[in-house]
Amino acid sequence: MPTWTVLTTLTDKDRAEDLGLALEDLEPEPTGVGVFEMEDGSGLWEVGAYFTEAPDDIALTILAVAHGARPFTVSEVPETDWVAHVRRELHPVEAGRFFVYGSHVADSLPEGRVGLLIEAAMAFGTGHHGTTQGCLEAFDRLLDAGLRPEAVADIGCGTAVLAIAAAKVLDGSFIASDIDPVAVEVAVVNAAANGVAAKVACVEAAGFDHAELAARAPYDLVFANILKGPLIELAPSVAAHVAPGGHVILSGLLTPQAEDVIAAYAAEGLSLQDRREIGDWTTLTLRR
Repeated sequence: MPTWTVLTTLTDKDRAEDLGLALEDLEPEPTGVGVFEMEDGSGLWEVGAYFTEAPDDIALTILAVAHGARPFTVSEVPETDWVAHVRRELHPVEAGRFFVYGSHVADSLPEGRVGLLIEAAMAFGTGHHGTTQGCLEAFDRLLDAGLRPEAVADIGCGTAVLAIAAAKVLDGSFIASDIDPVAVEVAVVNAAANGVAAKVACVEAAGFDHAELAARAPYDLVFANILKGPLIELAPSVAAHVAPGGHVILSGLLTPQAEDVIAAYAAEGLSLQDRREIGDWTTLTLRR
């Protein structure tokens, strides 16, 4: 089945959100609409939608003009077996003692490594992205330094690869949360596939806004691999839920954005312990 994408940008969050709502009322109806702040420091907001029928060019032009957006770029996406494509492109990733792989290369797990089985069909957060890899490497360095956190939270968990990694090498309490219910379902499946379903609780929550997250606090280690804006918004809540002397590993950041995040967490009493870059992305390790 062919798919069409439409994409535009605006400089104002409220107008971008209004345009996103207006897109939902188009005929033919889009199968999905997204509104995101671009993480390149431009201050722009991106509004996009997917269609399974060719969208109405005239209606899109009218919407763009009415909301002060740039003209929509419309693209037809060729039919692709994306799972097969991702499997071909994704190779195992080594991140310290951790080895992230899919079942299509299950025989490649080296002896002595901690295997993290994350399927290619669930590509977000597989460990191949520099941010997830950076978090795993930061965690590996904490382990090498002798730390053994007992209470661990993975906030904005995606596939829960970070919570799973912690549960595989530590004894304690582990919880993974995400605002997206589909991500929570994926997290549950991945925890079971990795043999840690009984150790990792998975909940739907925005930040720490869940009774079980509150009940398990304070945390010795908090992972948050999301985006600059949400990380800054979460700073007070992270500080309130991490134990004195506890660590926080943050990523999802383009390198130029790191200073703003460091400042936000410093204001809440968390000091920078380590900072590493992989490609364009930065991972921060902080301590309360």
